[in-house]
Amino acid sequence: MSENRIQRSVTALVAAGVVVAGGAACEPSGGERQVIAWHDCGTGAEDAIGARLSAVGAQCGEFSAPLDYADPGGRTITIAVARRAATDQTRRLGTLVVQTGGPGPSRDGVPMVIEGPEGGHPGAAELAERYDLVGMDPRFFGASSPLECGWKTSDYLSLAQTAPVDRAGFDRTVAVAGELARRCEPDRDLLPHASTRDVARDLDLLRGLLNESELSFLGWSWGTYVGAVYLQMFGEHSGRFVLDSALDPRAPGPDLTRATAPAASAALQDWARWAAGRPELGWGAAPDAVLSTIDGMLERVAAAPVTLAGVAVTRELMPGLMLTVDDSDATYTDFAAQLRALSDASLGVPVDLPDSLAAKLALYAENTVLPELGFSATVANQCADRPARDTDAYFTDIEDHRAAEPIYGALARRLTPCSLWPVRPTETATEISNELPVLLVGAEGDPVAPEPGQRAMRRALAGSRSVTLKKAVRHGVYLFERNQCVDDAISRYLLDGTLPVTDLNCTREG
Repeated sequence: MSENRIQRSVTALVAAGVVVAGGAACEPSGGERQVIAWHDCGTGAEDAIGARLSAVGAQCGEFSAPLDYADPGGRTITIAVARRAATDQTRRLGTLVVQTGGPGPSRDGVPMVIEGPEGGHPGAAELAERYDLVGMDPRFFGASSPLECGWKTSDYLSLAQTAPVDRAGFDRTVAVAGELARRCEPDRDLLPHASTRDVARDLDLLRGLLNESELSFLGWSWGTYVGAVYLQMFGEHSGRFVLDSALDPRAPGPDLTRATAPAASAALQDWARWAAGRPELGWGAAPDAVLSTIDGMLERVAAAPVTLAGVAVTRELMPGLMLTVDDSDATYTDFAAQLRALSDASLGVPVDLPDSLAAKLALYAENTVLPELGFSATVANQCADRPARDTDAYFTDIEDHRAAEPIYGALARRLTPCSLWPVRPTETATEISNELPVLLVGAEGDPVAPEPGQRAMRRALAGSRSVTLKKAVRHGVYLFERNQCVDDAISRYLLDGTLPVTDLNCTREG
């Protein structure tokens, strides 16, 4: 079905939305009225997300969406949502969708805004007064018709966290990727409909069910791509959009991490600078000395892998254990402890594993399926967004960049199951190019959403303004770091509709 026909189908679904007593309703197809019946979010003692939502006064509900928007009268799936009404209804500004990234469940974005990651945030508190806060688990994640191919955690991580050092190691990743792809074969009818474009369509269907003429949006990381795709597809229904830690709009898909190795290396160098200023840690008196010590550890592990917590830690596994995404003293101190344990083990010294490293290794050793991690749905989303290259292209890419990216290159450019996936994307990826007003927020040294990609999103959204936290190594800025410059810019935009006149640079405080 053509793009225009699909869009007409979506428009017809949403245009039928009407408000009825006790909820929102629409006629998605065949004249059948759909109602979101709001209810308590708690489903039992083990439902931590539901309990957290209930504690902040949110209600939960579900709605049906077409599996295939080109066939709106066909098979449907269930989408789970949470909503917490604005506490100041006299000054209510509308609905603010919170998308926490991942991709993964995002209903917990509602309490995150209200509570803040560290127990509250003044600007976010006012958002909760003025907006109905809504979180939606994207299709196939969380409580939204979850997709699970039965991947053991250890099998998936043996692919996703491995940086092959030679052809034999790469061929092992091809075998694992092929086996994971085969396990998704029984769900091949679902797989083409896991795209971010379909998530955006679900979001616009929800808009109609909420009887809103437009949605405002606050998204982080992958959530920035959801927001950008929604803007491109449904810009006439967009309100105030804030995209924090924006991905390069051309990146999401099988090669999402391909360009991240330089930023990951820069983050390690920043940690080395921090460690050099703390001689009591014993890593070295200058950043170069610290990095030389790291190189020595990697050489020892390459020559003689070590076993920690039942996991064989090889040179291929080390880059995944050496990623850091937050330059706070607490995080850097813990990262130093993790690296010290790995270094001591490589020297044959008995180690007491830090809890954080033990938790990572426990996942690598986990020989069961953990559906809550959403690995199958994540890969399905990537494979539906863009086609993958053939397997040999990935090995060539790794080898071509090995000298320039010696630690993180093979991890960033790794193969995914998409190269061996049972189906191909049914639509081309959305080209982001418009002049809608958007506020982009990011850290200069983001190792997950590197600054070149942030700039690419800024160019694609020509009507946007950017707020950059300078000399900061972190992924996720708003709510995760108190910065008056950043917070004020976001509050002015979301509460008053005022974008900065020009792009802003903000400096760290304290």
